Amino acid sequence: MAGTAGTPGTPRVLRAMNDRAALDLLLEHGPLSRTRIGKLTGLSKPTASQLLARLEAAGLVRVTGTSEGRPGPNAQLYAVHAGAAHAAGLDVTPDRIRAAVADLTGRTVGEFELPTPGRRPARFVVQQVTGALDGAVKDAGLTRADVHRVVIGTPGAFDPTTGRLRYASHLPGWHSPSLLGELAAALPMPVEYENDVNLVALAEQRLGAARGHGDFVLLWNQEGLGAALVLGGRLHRGWTGGAGEVGFLPVPGAPLVRQVARANSGGYQELAGSQALPALARELGIEDVPPGPYARAAAQLVARAADHADGPHRELLRTYATRLATGLASLVSVLDPELVVLSGSALTAGGEVLRALVEAELAELAAARPRLVVGDVREHPVLRGALESALAATRDEVFDTSR
Repeated sequence: MAGTAGTPGTPRVLRAMNDRAALDLLLEHGPLSRTRIGKLTGLSKPTASQLLARLEAAGLVRVTGTSEGRPGPNAQLYAVHAGAAHAAGLDVTPDRIRAAVADLTGRTVGEFELPTPGRRPARFVVQQVTGALDGAVKDAGLTRADVHRVVIGTPGAFDPTTGRLRYASHLPGWHSPSLLGELAAALPMPVEYENDVNLVALAEQRLGAARGHGDFVLLWNQEGLGAALVLGGRLHRGWTGGAGEVGFLPVPGAPLVRQVARANSGGYQELAGSQALPALARELGIEDVPPGPYARAAAQLVARAADHADGPHRELLRTYATRLATGLASLVSVLDPELVVLSGSALTAGGEVLRALVEAELAELAAARPRLVVGDVREHPVLRGALESALAATRDEVFDTSR
Protein backbone atom coordinates (compact mmCIF):
# COMPACT_ATOMS: atom_id res chain seq x y z
CA MET A 1 0.00 0.00 0.00
CA ALA A 2 1.48 3.38 -1.01
CA GLY A 3 2.25 5.75 1.81
CA THR A 4 2.64 3.16 4.57
CA ALA A 5 5.55 3.50 7.02
CA GLY A 6 8.66 1.88 5.68
CA THR A 7 7.75 2.27 2.01
CA PRO A 8 10.65 3.77 0.00
CA GLY A 9 10.03 7.45 -0.63
CA THR A 10 7.80 8.04 2.40
CA PRO A 11 8.74 10.89 4.77
CA ARG A 12 9.87 8.46 7.48
CA VAL A 13 12.24 6.61 5.16
CA LEU A 14 13.58 9.82 3.65
CA ARG A 15 14.22 11.23 7.12
CA ALA A 16 16.02 8.03 8.09
CA MET A 17 18.18 8.21 4.96
CA ASN A 18 19.11 11.82 5.71
CA ASP A 19 19.81 10.96 9.33
CA ARG A 20 22.13 8.12 8.34
CA ALA A 21 23.92 10.28 5.78
CA ALA A 22 24.54 12.94 8.43
CA LEU A 23 25.78 10.40 10.97
CA ASP A 24 28.14 8.84 8.43
CA LEU A 25 29.53 12.29 7.62
CA LEU A 26 30.12 12.99 11.29
CA LEU A 27 31.94 9.66 11.64
CA GLU A 28 34.11 10.47 8.62
CA HIS A 29 34.85 14.14 9.25
CA GLY A 30 34.42 14.61 13.00
CA PRO A 31 32.54 17.58 14.50
CA LEU A 32 30.61 19.64 11.94
CA SER A 33 28.40 22.69 12.08
CA ARG A 34 24.77 22.69 11.00
CA THR A 35 25.68 24.73 7.92
CA ARG A 36 28.45 22.33 6.93
CA ILE A 37 26.19 19.30 7.37
CA GLY A 38 23.57 21.01 5.21
CA LYS A 39 26.08 21.65 2.45
CA LEU A 40 27.51 18.11 2.53
CA THR A 41 24.06 16.49 2.49
CA GLY A 42 22.39 19.01 0.18
CA LEU A 43 19.73 19.78 2.79
CA SER A 44 18.31 23.21 3.53
CA LYS A 45 19.21 24.92 6.80
CA PRO A 46 15.76 24.31 8.35
CA THR A 47 15.86 20.64 7.37
CA ALA A 48 19.42 20.25 8.69
CA SER A 49 18.35 21.89 11.95
CA GLN A 50 15.39 19.52 12.30
CA LEU A 51 17.67 16.55 11.53
CA LEU A 52 20.20 17.53 14.20
CA ALA A 53 17.49 18.19 16.76
CA ARG A 54 16.05 14.74 16.04
CA LEU A 55 19.44 13.04 16.37
CA GLU A 56 20.27 14.94 19.53
CA ALA A 57 16.94 13.94 21.09
CA ALA A 58 17.67 10.31 20.18
CA GLY A 59 21.03 10.52 21.96
CA LEU A 60 23.02 9.93 18.78
CA VAL A 61 24.74 13.32 18.48
CA ARG A 62 25.98 15.90 20.95
CA VAL A 63 27.14 19.49 20.80
CA THR A 64 30.88 19.37 21.37
CA GLY A 65 31.85 23.01 21.04
CA THR A 66 31.72 25.98 18.70
CA SER A 67 33.59 27.00 15.59
CA GLU A 68 36.15 29.77 16.00
CA GLY A 69 38.27 31.99 13.81
CA ARG A 70 35.55 32.83 11.28
CA PRO A 71 33.60 36.07 10.73
CA GLY A 72 30.21 36.25 12.41
CA PRO A 73 28.88 34.40 15.42
CA ASN A 74 30.43 31.07 16.34
CA ALA A 75 28.44 28.04 15.17
CA GLN A 76 27.73 25.01 17.31
CA LEU A 77 29.63 21.86 16.33
CA TYR A 78 27.93 18.49 16.43
CA ALA A 79 29.57 15.06 16.77
CA VAL A 80 28.42 11.48 17.10
CA HIS A 81 27.80 10.58 20.73
CA ALA A 82 30.62 8.08 21.19
CA GLY A 83 29.07 6.46 24.24
CA ALA A 84 25.68 5.78 22.61
CA ALA A 85 26.75 2.20 21.93
CA HIS A 86 29.77 -0.09 22.19
CA ALA A 87 30.95 -3.14 20.28
CA ALA A 88 33.60 -5.75 21.01
CA GLY A 89 36.01 -7.90 19.04
CA LEU A 90 38.02 -10.99 19.98
CA ASP A 91 41.06 -12.46 18.25
CA VAL A 92 41.55 -16.15 19.13
CA THR A 93 44.78 -18.11 18.64
CA PRO A 94 45.98 -21.36 20.26
CA ASP A 95 48.06 -19.35 22.75
CA ARG A 96 45.84 -16.43 23.73
CA ILE A 97 42.59 -14.53 23.32
CA ARG A 98 42.92 -10.80 22.73
CA ALA A 99 39.77 -8.71 23.31
CA ALA A 100 38.91 -5.07 22.78
CA VAL A 101 35.90 -2.78 23.14
CA ALA A 102 35.27 0.25 20.92
CA ASP A 103 32.81 3.11 21.18
CA LEU A 104 30.49 4.14 18.37
CA THR A 105 33.17 6.29 16.72
CA GLY A 106 35.55 3.32 16.49
CA ARG A 107 37.88 4.46 19.27
CA THR A 108 39.22 1.56 21.33
CA VAL A 109 38.28 2.16 24.97
CA GLY A 110 39.23 -1.15 26.59
CA GLU A 111 41.64 -4.02 25.91
CA PHE A 112 42.59 -7.30 27.55
CA GLU A 113 44.72 -10.32 26.67
CA LEU A 114 44.19 -13.75 28.23
CA PRO A 115 46.88 -16.44 27.79
CA THR A 116 45.36 -19.83 26.83
CA PRO A 117 48.22 -22.35 26.69
CA GLY A 118 47.68 -26.11 26.47
CA ARG A 119 44.75 -28.27 25.48
CA ARG A 120 41.36 -27.54 26.99
CA PRO A 121 37.80 -28.88 26.79
CA ALA A 122 34.98 -26.79 25.35
CA ARG A 123 33.63 -25.73 28.76
CA PHE A 124 36.93 -23.96 29.45
CA VAL A 125 36.73 -22.22 26.07
CA VAL A 126 33.46 -20.59 27.15
CA GLN A 127 35.11 -19.44 30.39
CA GLN A 128 38.10 -18.09 28.52
CA VAL A 129 36.00 -16.20 25.97
CA THR A 130 33.84 -14.61 28.66
CA GLY A 131 36.91 -13.90 30.77
CA ALA A 132 38.71 -12.12 27.93
CA LEU A 133 35.60 -10.11 27.07
CA ASP A 134 35.00 -9.18 30.71
CA GLY A 135 38.61 -8.04 31.01
CA ALA A 136 38.24 -5.64 28.08
CA VAL A 137 34.84 -4.46 29.31
CA LYS A 138 36.24 -3.77 32.77
CA ASP A 139 39.18 -1.90 31.25
CA ALA A 140 36.65 0.29 29.40
CA GLY A 141 34.74 1.01 32.61
CA LEU A 142 31.64 -0.76 31.25
CA THR A 143 29.59 -3.88 31.89
CA ARG A 144 28.66 -6.72 29.53
CA ALA A 145 25.21 -5.19 29.14
CA ASP A 146 26.80 -2.08 27.57
CA VAL A 147 28.18 -4.11 24.64
CA HIS A 148 25.73 -4.32 21.72
CA ARG A 149 27.55 -6.94 19.65
CA VAL A 150 30.64 -9.16 19.63
CA VAL A 151 32.59 -10.52 16.65
CA ILE A 152 35.02 -13.37 17.33
CA GLY A 153 37.84 -14.08 14.89
CA THR A 154 39.33 -17.58 14.75
CA PRO A 155 41.46 -19.59 12.35
CA GLY A 156 39.34 -21.74 10.04
CA ALA A 157 35.57 -21.31 9.84
CA PHE A 158 32.44 -22.67 11.48
CA ASP A 159 30.54 -24.91 9.08
CA PRO A 160 27.08 -23.34 8.68
CA THR A 161 25.38 -26.76 8.51
CA THR A 162 27.08 -28.51 11.45
CA GLY A 163 28.31 -25.66 13.65
CA ARG A 164 31.72 -27.33 13.88
CA LEU A 165 34.97 -25.44 13.40
CA ARG A 166 36.75 -26.62 10.27
CA TYR A 167 40.25 -26.03 8.84
CA ALA A 168 41.74 -25.29 12.30
CA SER A 169 42.64 -28.55 14.03
CA HIS A 170 45.38 -26.66 15.91
CA LEU A 171 42.81 -24.71 17.98
CA PRO A 172 42.04 -27.03 20.91
CA GLY A 173 38.64 -27.00 22.55
CA TRP A 174 36.87 -25.19 19.71
CA HIS A 175 35.54 -28.22 17.81
CA SER A 176 32.61 -29.26 19.99
CA PRO A 177 29.30 -29.13 18.06
CA SER A 178 27.68 -27.58 21.13
CA LEU A 179 30.24 -24.78 21.55
CA LEU A 180 28.35 -22.06 19.66
CA GLY A 181 25.19 -22.77 21.64
CA GLU A 182 27.10 -22.63 24.91
CA LEU A 183 28.69 -19.32 23.96
CA ALA A 184 25.32 -17.89 22.92
CA ALA A 185 23.88 -18.91 26.30
CA ALA A 186 26.79 -17.31 28.18
CA LEU A 187 26.78 -13.97 26.36
CA PRO A 188 23.80 -11.59 26.45
CA MET A 189 24.49 -9.86 23.14
CA PRO A 190 24.52 -11.06 19.50
CA VAL A 191 27.75 -12.93 18.70
CA GLU A 192 29.17 -13.46 15.23
CA TYR A 193 32.12 -15.58 14.14
CA GLU A 194 34.50 -14.87 11.27
CA ASN A 195 37.70 -16.29 9.87
CA ASP A 196 40.72 -14.35 11.12
CA VAL A 197 42.19 -13.61 7.68
CA ASN A 198 38.79 -12.42 6.44
CA LEU A 199 38.81 -9.93 9.31
CA VAL A 200 42.24 -8.67 8.28
CA ALA A 201 40.84 -8.06 4.79
CA LEU A 202 37.91 -6.19 6.30
CA ALA A 203 40.31 -4.00 8.29
CA GLU A 204 42.32 -3.23 5.15
CA GLN A 205 39.14 -2.48 3.19
CA ARG A 206 37.80 -0.11 5.85
CA LEU A 207 41.01 1.48 7.10
CA GLY A 208 44.03 0.46 5.05
CA ALA A 209 45.55 -0.42 1.70
CA ALA A 210 42.32 -1.75 0.13
CA ARG A 211 40.12 1.29 0.80
CA GLY A 212 37.98 2.00 -2.25
CA HIS A 213 38.62 -1.43 -3.79
CA GLY A 214 35.79 -3.89 -4.36
CA ASP A 215 37.80 -6.78 -5.82
CA PHE A 216 40.99 -7.83 -4.10
CA VAL A 217 42.86 -10.77 -2.61
CA LEU A 218 44.62 -10.50 0.73
CA LEU A 219 47.48 -12.96 1.23
CA TRP A 220 48.31 -13.52 4.89
CA ASN A 221 51.47 -15.19 6.20
CA GLN A 222 52.14 -15.32 9.91
CA GLU A 223 51.40 -18.37 12.07
CA GLY A 224 49.68 -19.84 9.01
CA LEU A 225 49.36 -19.09 5.31
CA GLY A 226 45.89 -18.07 4.14
CA ALA A 227 43.97 -15.69 1.92
CA ALA A 228 40.80 -13.63 1.97
CA LEU A 229 38.76 -13.03 -1.18
CA VAL A 230 36.72 -9.86 -1.62
CA LEU A 231 34.57 -9.97 -4.75
CA GLY A 232 32.13 -7.25 -5.74
CA GLY A 233 32.83 -5.48 -2.46
CA ARG A 234 31.87 -8.47 -0.29
CA LEU A 235 33.80 -11.25 1.41
CA HIS A 236 33.53 -14.56 -0.41
CA ARG A 237 33.42 -17.29 2.24
CA GLY A 238 32.54 -20.36 0.19
CA TRP A 239 29.97 -23.11 0.85
CA THR A 240 31.53 -24.27 4.15
CA GLY A 241 33.46 -21.10 4.99
CA GLY A 242 36.67 -22.51 3.56
CA ALA A 243 37.28 -20.07 0.71
CA GLY A 244 40.79 -18.71 1.04
CA GLU A 245 42.32 -21.71 2.84
CA VAL A 246 45.16 -21.58 0.33
CA GLY A 247 47.68 -23.24 2.64
CA PHE A 248 46.12 -26.52 1.47
CA LEU A 249 46.73 -25.64 -2.20
CA PRO A 250 48.91 -28.16 -4.12
CA VAL A 251 51.73 -26.25 -5.81
CA PRO A 252 54.81 -27.03 -7.89
CA GLY A 253 57.96 -27.26 -5.83
CA ALA A 254 56.37 -28.96 -2.82
CA PRO A 255 55.54 -32.62 -2.20
CA LEU A 256 51.88 -33.52 -2.68
CA VAL A 257 50.27 -33.51 0.76
CA ARG A 258 47.35 -35.91 1.25
CA GLN A 259 44.77 -35.86 4.05
CA VAL A 260 45.42 -32.13 4.33
CA ALA A 261 42.71 -31.51 6.95
CA ARG A 262 44.28 -34.09 9.24
CA ALA A 263 47.76 -32.75 8.59
CA ASN A 264 46.50 -29.15 8.89
CA SER A 265 48.89 -28.28 6.09
CA GLY A 266 49.30 -28.51 2.34
CA GLY A 267 51.72 -27.83 -0.47
CA TYR A 268 51.59 -24.02 -0.42
CA GLN A 269 51.93 -23.94 3.37
CA GLU A 270 54.96 -26.24 3.19
CA LEU A 271 56.50 -24.24 0.36
CA ALA A 272 55.96 -20.64 1.49
CA GLY A 273 54.58 -20.68 5.04
CA SER A 274 56.51 -19.07 7.88
CA GLN A 275 57.82 -22.43 9.06
CA ALA A 276 59.67 -22.89 5.74
CA LEU A 277 61.82 -19.77 6.12
CA PRO A 278 64.26 -20.92 8.85
CA ALA A 279 64.99 -24.17 7.00
CA LEU A 280 65.48 -22.29 3.72
CA ALA A 281 67.85 -19.86 5.43
CA ARG A 282 70.00 -22.72 6.72
CA GLU A 283 70.06 -24.32 3.25
CA LEU A 284 71.46 -21.06 1.86
CA GLY A 285 74.21 -20.95 4.47
CA ILE A 286 72.72 -18.30 6.76
CA GLU A 287 74.02 -19.19 10.21
CA ASP A 288 72.37 -16.57 12.42
CA VAL A 289 68.83 -17.94 12.13
CA PRO A 290 66.75 -16.36 14.92
CA PRO A 291 65.49 -18.74 17.61
CA GLY A 292 61.97 -18.86 18.99
CA PRO A 293 58.53 -19.31 17.39
CA TYR A 294 58.80 -19.75 13.62
CA ALA A 295 56.43 -16.84 12.82
CA ARG A 296 58.67 -14.42 14.71
CA ALA A 297 61.84 -16.00 13.28
CA ALA A 298 60.44 -15.75 9.74
CA ALA A 299 59.60 -12.06 10.15
CA GLN A 300 63.09 -11.33 11.47
CA LEU A 301 64.72 -13.23 8.61
CA VAL A 302 62.62 -11.43 5.99
CA ALA A 303 63.29 -8.01 7.53
CA ARG A 304 67.00 -8.70 7.67
CA ALA A 305 67.05 -10.02 4.10
CA ALA A 306 65.30 -6.89 2.81
CA ASP A 307 68.26 -4.83 4.08
CA HIS A 308 70.81 -6.82 2.03
CA ALA A 309 71.47 -6.00 -1.62
CA ASP A 310 73.20 -9.31 -2.34
CA GLY A 311 74.54 -12.47 -0.77
CA PRO A 312 72.60 -15.35 0.82
CA HIS A 313 70.09 -13.04 2.53
CA ARG A 314 69.02 -11.52 -0.79
CA GLU A 315 68.89 -15.02 -2.31
CA LEU A 316 66.59 -16.00 0.55
CA LEU A 317 64.26 -13.13 -0.31
CA ARG A 318 64.29 -13.96 -4.04
CA THR A 319 63.52 -17.62 -3.41
CA TYR A 320 60.78 -16.72 -0.95
CA ALA A 321 59.25 -14.30 -3.48
CA THR A 322 59.18 -17.04 -6.13
CA ARG A 323 57.49 -19.43 -3.72
CA LEU A 324 54.88 -16.84 -2.77
CA ALA A 325 54.21 -16.00 -6.42
CA THR A 326 53.79 -19.71 -7.26
CA GLY A 327 50.65 -19.97 -5.15
CA LEU A 328 49.44 -16.46 -5.92
CA ALA A 329 49.51 -17.28 -9.63
CA SER A 330 46.68 -19.78 -9.16
CA LEU A 331 44.56 -17.26 -7.25
CA VAL A 332 45.19 -14.50 -9.75
CA SER A 333 44.49 -16.75 -12.74
CA VAL A 334 41.11 -17.82 -11.35
CA LEU A 335 39.92 -14.56 -9.74
CA ASP A 336 41.60 -11.81 -11.79
CA PRO A 337 41.56 -9.38 -8.84
CA GLU A 338 42.19 -5.67 -9.11
CA LEU A 339 44.55 -5.69 -6.13
CA VAL A 340 46.62 -8.08 -4.01
CA VAL A 341 47.37 -7.03 -0.43
CA LEU A 342 50.35 -8.66 1.29
CA SER A 343 49.74 -8.93 5.03
CA GLY A 344 50.98 -10.80 8.09
CA SER A 345 54.39 -10.31 9.70
CA ALA A 346 56.22 -12.70 7.34
CA LEU A 347 55.16 -10.50 4.41
CA THR A 348 55.01 -6.97 5.80
CA ALA A 349 58.51 -7.36 7.27
CA GLY A 350 59.86 -7.39 3.71
CA GLY A 351 58.24 -4.07 2.86
CA GLU A 352 58.55 -2.69 -0.63
CA VAL A 353 61.59 -4.83 -1.43
CA LEU A 354 59.70 -8.11 -1.05
CA ARG A 355 56.58 -6.66 -2.65
CA ALA A 356 58.49 -5.70 -5.80
CA LEU A 357 60.12 -9.14 -6.03
CA VAL A 358 56.77 -10.95 -5.68
CA GLU A 359 55.14 -8.65 -8.23
CA ALA A 360 57.93 -9.29 -10.75
CA GLU A 361 57.70 -13.05 -10.25
CA LEU A 362 53.91 -13.02 -10.49
CA ALA A 363 54.14 -11.16 -13.81
CA GLU A 364 56.13 -14.14 -15.12
CA LEU A 365 53.69 -16.76 -13.81
CA ALA A 366 50.21 -15.29 -14.42
CA ALA A 367 48.61 -13.51 -17.37
CA ALA A 368 46.65 -11.07 -15.17
CA ARG A 369 48.60 -8.16 -13.68
CA PRO A 370 47.02 -7.03 -10.42
CA ARG A 371 48.63 -4.29 -8.39
CA LEU A 372 50.45 -5.57 -5.30
CA VAL A 373 50.56 -3.50 -2.13
CA VAL A 374 51.75 -4.06 1.43
CA GLY A 375 49.03 -3.98 4.08
CA ASP A 376 48.70 -0.84 6.19
CA VAL A 377 46.95 -2.27 9.26
CA ARG A 378 49.86 -3.68 11.24
CA GLU A 379 48.78 -3.46 14.89
CA HIS A 380 46.47 -6.35 15.82
CA PRO A 381 44.82 -6.50 12.36
CA VAL A 382 42.53 -9.45 13.21
CA LEU A 383 41.23 -7.65 16.29
CA ARG A 384 40.81 -4.41 14.35
CA GLY A 385 38.80 -6.24 11.70
CA ALA A 386 36.62 -7.86 14.35
CA LEU A 387 35.91 -4.43 15.86
CA GLU A 388 35.11 -2.96 12.44
CA SER A 389 32.70 -5.80 11.69
CA ALA A 390 30.98 -5.48 15.06
CA LEU A 391 30.82 -1.68 14.73
CA ALA A 392 29.27 -1.82 11.25
CA ALA A 393 26.39 -3.99 12.48
CA THR A 394 26.00 -1.94 15.68
CA ARG A 395 25.82 1.31 13.73
CA ASP A 396 23.24 -0.15 11.36
CA GLU A 397 21.11 -1.02 14.36
CA VAL A 398 21.61 2.15 16.39
CA PHE A 399 21.47 4.55 13.44
CA ASP A 400 18.20 3.13 12.11
CA THR A 401 15.93 6.06 12.99
CA SER A 402 13.06 4.80 10.82
CA ARG A 403 11.89 2.40 13.51
